[in-house]
Amino acid sequence: MQLRGFSSTSNRIFDFISLWILPAGYFLLLCALFFLPGRSIHHKLFYGLFSIPTLIALCLRPRELKEMLREPVFIALLLFAAWALLSLCWGPQDEPIGGMFKPPLHTLMLFAGCFLLVRYRSDILSPLMFVAALVALIATTCFLIPFALHYEPGARLIGGGAFDNPLLSSHLFGFFCAYWLSMSMTCKDGRLYWISVPAMLIMFMAVVGTGSRTPLVALTMAALWLGFICWNRRSLVLLGALALSGLTVVLLFSKMIIERGDSYRFEIWQLALQKIADHPWIGHGYNAALEIDPGVGYNFQEPHSFALGVLYYVGILGLLPWLFFQAWALLSSWRLRVQPLLIIASTWLVFGIGAGLTEGGGIISRPKEHWFLLWIPLALIAALSINQRARRLLTLPIQKLSVSGLQRLSADAQVIEEDGLGPKVLRLNDGSFLKLFRRRRWYTSGSFNPYSERFAVNSEQLRQIGIPTPQVLNLYRLKDGSSAVHYTPLPGHTLRQVLQSITAPAVRQALVERFGKFMARLHEQGVYFRSLHLGNVLVLEDGEFGLIDLADLRVYPSSLSLSLRQRNLRHMQRYTVDKRWLFEDHLEALLQGYAMTASKIAADNLHRQVLAGNNPARVH
Repeated sequence: MQLRGFSSTSNRIFDFISLWILPAGYFLLLCALFFLPGRSIHHKLFYGLFSIPTLIALCLRPRELKEMLREPVFIALLLFAAWALLSLCWGPQDEPIGGMFKPPLHTLMLFAGCFLLVRYRSDILSPLMFVAALVALIATTCFLIPFALHYEPGARLIGGGAFDNPLLSSHLFGFFCAYWLSMSMTCKDGRLYWISVPAMLIMFMAVVGTGSRTPLVALTMAALWLGFICWNRRSLVLLGALALSGLTVVLLFSKMIIERGDSYRFEIWQLALQKIADHPWIGHGYNAALEIDPGVGYNFQEPHSFALGVLYYVGILGLLPWLFFQAWALLSSWRLRVQPLLIIASTWLVFGIGAGLTEGGGIISRPKEHWFLLWIPLALIAALSINQRARRLLTLPIQKLSVSGLQRLSADAQVIEEDGLGPKVLRLNDGSFLKLFRRRRWYTSGSFNPYSERFAVNSEQLRQIGIPTPQVLNLYRLKDGSSAVHYTPLPGHTLRQVLQSITAPAVRQALVERFGKFMARLHEQGVYFRSLHLGNVLVLEDGEFGLIDLADLRVYPSSLSLSLRQRNLRHMQRYTVDKRWLFEDHLEALLQGYAMTASKIAADNLHRQVLAGNNPARVH
């Protein structure tokens, strides 16, 4: 009993971390620098709301690491971090070595936390990133307006919040400019598109206002990558806009770009290469100090190039895994480009690679602006790649379906279900089904996670755990913002139909008992099917149960809590016939079947819920 109680408590803690703490921590990681008074608070927020919770979650459930250890990007990161820590052996010994282990640990926790976030809250990731980008957009607009009103020649935009220099500001402005640029290329909703384009222009103006030239090069690289990975009609528009914006920058801001010269970059790189030549293979050590004076009377602490920084600290042997995990991340993004989030993350990485050509140098650091150029996009790519291969994310491309195409597809189809907006479910001539999800409001969660895509992802997830579901054939996006899923139906009849056809009470009782066992299996495997009722459960030809109408379903990290099980029951109690068969005539059979799989506490709770249930039922 104590062991079961401990397991239940650890599951609830793990669920709370994965479902609520990590999304909040990731959101603040992305946008908190825009409104926090200092970077040290940003560090503490990341430690308290992301890094430490992730470590606790992994201690509670270490098996989550198995999938990560099969991801090449994560393996290369482990090799890189291990080599960096090993380099402490030949690096300076004037600092406590224990403190040097924290930055690599926090970096690894970023990767692990992103994996847990994508695995268990993939539904919230796109809206979360969108809201973070909106926060950045609003803050940037507030920075930009007074800068433009009081602009003087030579002034450089810094902004507010934790921004204290134009270079830091340019990295963050460029990061979110790349996001809005990616959204303008990947979003299927026209209204989101018309938000993304002006937002991208505002962020681009902020980048120009900082006077930093490297982000302009990085954004050019990001735009070229986007045109390549999303090759379509928008790519041609993007390339044209890229040429036009480049011409505008040259005509209007060429003096600002040219008059600052090379900012001693070539001298810094030459001196850094001379120091690298002293220990080219193993580097000077992860904790080594770097001081370069290109003849200006003071020292630079960075070589102003990420690649040169890696070579200086950990040598060629450290550079190899560093290059590998970036190249593999881009290759994985290309291969799995059906997932829009991978396109966004890879665009961030390309922007970071471009920005890192002439900026930065610290290889593993505390959370700061350099994380936005490498670790944040890389961690997201690794997490998405792992879950994409595990088929927890969308794997089918979304096709456009015109009005004429819909008419051809549904010609002579039988309408199975409809509402005030028209047909909802159609049986096509070949026996397959087409289910339509209509747009009902200006903004819904379906703007980021269309219900047709949820149907497809949920169907695949249930099939992975052995629950029969319809086989999805195609996904469609309609011009009016609606979506559709084309699938092969399961052979069988709904449980409601089967129970209605049974006349022998003993046979009906046995079927209800089997359904109780099936429902307990769903709950124990963390499947919360909001629309669970006897019309959405099929009795297949082999006597097994299957599920249909899967858009309103979610798979939790652990077995369902008692409150979620109660909510499931209350939904079924709303249906008059279901309530009579399950909770009145054959309640004992239902409880007996449920208790075969679920814990005694859960079965007893179900019994109490039924006895206390007095919700009004509706006729179905």
